[in-house]
Amino acid sequence: MGSAIVEPGGSFEAGSYQEFTLTYTAGYFGIDDTGSLKIVHRFASDMGRPQFDNPSAANYVTVEASNGAVLHVEYDMKRNIRPWDKTLYIKVVRGFLREGDQIVVRFGDRREGSPGMRIQTFCEATFEFKVLVDAIATYNYVELPEQPEISIVPGPPVLYKAILPTLRRHGEAFRLCIKGEDRWGNPSNLCDRKLGLRANLPVDALPDSICFESGQFAQILEGLKVTQSGDLLVELVGEDGGLVAQSNPCRIVENAELLPYWGDLHGQSEETIGTNSARDFYDFARDKAFLDICVHQGNDFQITTEFWNWLNELSAEFTEDDRFIVFPGWEWSGNTGLGGDRNVLHMHEGRTIHRSSHALVDDLSDIDSDATSAADLFEALKDEDCTVFAHIGGRYADIRVAHDQRLEKAVEVHSAWGTFEWLIHDAFEQGYRVGIVSNSDGHKGRPGASHPGSTKFGAYGGLTSVLAPAFTRAGIMQGLRQRHHYGTTGNRVILDTRVKFTADAELFSDDPRLGDVGSQPVRSAMMGDILRCADETVSFSIDVHGTAPIERIDIRNGLETLEVYRPYSEADLGRRIRVIWEGSEYRGRGRETIWDGQARVTENSFQSLTPINRFNIDRRFEQTAAGQVEWSALTTGGFGGFETLLQEPYSGTLEIDTALIQQSIEIDSIGRDELIYENGGIERRIRVFRLPDDNPHAAIHIEREISLADDRDNALYVRVTFEDGHYAWSSPIYLFR
Repeated sequence: MGSAIVEPGGSFEAGSYQEFTLTYTAGYFGIDDTGSLKIVHRFASDMGRPQFDNPSAANYVTVEASNGAVLHVEYDMKRNIRPWDKTLYIKVVRGFLREGDQIVVRFGDRREGSPGMRIQTFCEATFEFKVLVDAIATYNYVELPEQPEISIVPGPPVLYKAILPTLRRHGEAFRLCIKGEDRWGNPSNLCDRKLGLRANLPVDALPDSICFESGQFAQILEGLKVTQSGDLLVELVGEDGGLVAQSNPCRIVENAELLPYWGDLHGQSEETIGTNSARDFYDFARDKAFLDICVHQGNDFQITTEFWNWLNELSAEFTEDDRFIVFPGWEWSGNTGLGGDRNVLHMHEGRTIHRSSHALVDDLSDIDSDATSAADLFEALKDEDCTVFAHIGGRYADIRVAHDQRLEKAVEVHSAWGTFEWLIHDAFEQGYRVGIVSNSDGHKGRPGASHPGSTKFGAYGGLTSVLAPAFTRAGIMQGLRQRHHYGTTGNRVILDTRVKFTADAELFSDDPRLGDVGSQPVRSAMMGDILRCADETVSFSIDVHGTAPIERIDIRNGLETLEVYRPYSEADLGRRIRVIWEGSEYRGRGRETIWDGQARVTENSFQSLTPINRFNIDRRFEQTAAGQVEWSALTTGGFGGFETLLQEPYSGTLEIDTALIQQSIEIDSIGRDELIYENGGIERRIRVFRLPDDNPHAAIHIEREISLADDRDNALYVRVTFEDGHYAWSSPIYLFR
């Protein structure tokens, strides 16, 4: 069938512009008239989309035959079997190829001024230009036995991160993990610099500085201890004395029954629809994202028996108590009408995978073990030592179709696909008692640090903090089953919510609807607890310490927002204005909402402009005049936008112009309470509000008296919004009278 090579070979920086020439040389059969080639890339790849019309623009591709045969060329995002969806299709429409004739494809052809092809933004040691040949014009394609490939490596660091645990007891050893990331979020091994270390509390064994050497991906300082209570922060300081980065807060307490452990419970590797191997997946999670917990969740209809056995071997190998916990897991990927995506975490290896179908598994010997609907799945798992949560990806979980309170303990409200609070709303409407998790469902080989890149993923991947009695599988599973966890959009924050009672309340060991469950009298409760109480009102306390100032806290009882708390008053407001676009088109795959547009101020000007959640740096954000900014943006349920510091705080008009919303706003009408302009979809809207010029409130403790409803569950929880564009959600405390 021939052969193919790509030139130049070697290693290339992620997200850089390059020119590659792929030369296919026909084999013995040649290619007959109407035969074709496919050059395919993985679904996960966010390499620039090939274009054929503008030779001076990026991603320009040319194709020619050495013998002058006429070729038809087109590009389709989904013209081949997953995971190799993305297809450059080349058809011989006049003439044919003999043995030795060539088809030459120039990706990023620079001969007429193109800057080149923007290669994918994440690292991959073996990025393939996979070539498939239909030599006999039957549309039956054969993969070449040797595929051309390159290596994609990180660029230089543009930011540094310092990661601490979130809670430790007095004198308990912990570690500080430090890394640099390139402009696309890849951990960089080009961090050749010295950094000073400065802490706000005395830390035993913390050095004054560290030195990165080229080739190192991280510096990990073990055996650190603090013996006094407080919230520890560690700063990274440059040689000029300037602040380079600040760690997440680590709360030091005298005693604690539960400790928080951070996990990404959901991601995929190249054996299904992701990138890099399953072993690479766990290596990254442990050694580059510094997770405590990780679970591989491949699409079940693509997991062969051999791969399932291999995942079980890896989960056993990587699990090490008090260091890193892995659960054997899989994503039940049923069609939406049959219940939609669910994620299964097993306590032990060697369990049966109950696939939603064998769509991409040729071996049908175990097809009788399939569970083709969500109801069938719960029936198949009824005696298993496992837990399940509902997920939204391409398909979405329809928990109204099926739910099992014995197994399905949580819903995933955020992943790299976007933010989906409507899933917890569905649970409240149905009267379910579930917790909230956030994960990545990352496909780019970066669990726990899942930058979305520049394709369909619209958000940074989330994290789940599990409050567990022990750093073991059993301890983590207990935290998940009791809903003692909270989710974030990727930041590691301290979040604690509690309820206090004036009389004894009855705390159940599990949902009392299950029947024979234990209970005990208590005077307080934590997130995830289910209780019966006699109190008409309870005290609800909220304790947050973030990695950025807190913009607002939404205090909620189920579907009702009781209060929007902001840590500043009208008198504190200044010249800082935020314009936020958010929401999605609908629940399914085509949820992306395009927000391309511009804003300008009259009788005023922008002193500064800062984009919010601009993950895809290919997308435009540009100040085109003193009073005008233009952008290209989309949302998939989460939010983006920009912040401006106005030259004059209250003068003039702000005009916003997008395809969905056009609005003229008097600047003196913009205050602490947001102005909301809606346009259908799911919370598809623009919000405009004013902030203080400086908001110092990264840590807040507040208490509220909450009146309880008599006729339903009172699901008390919070959503915290941080100024750096992150969210955090507590799992609800469920109270009934």
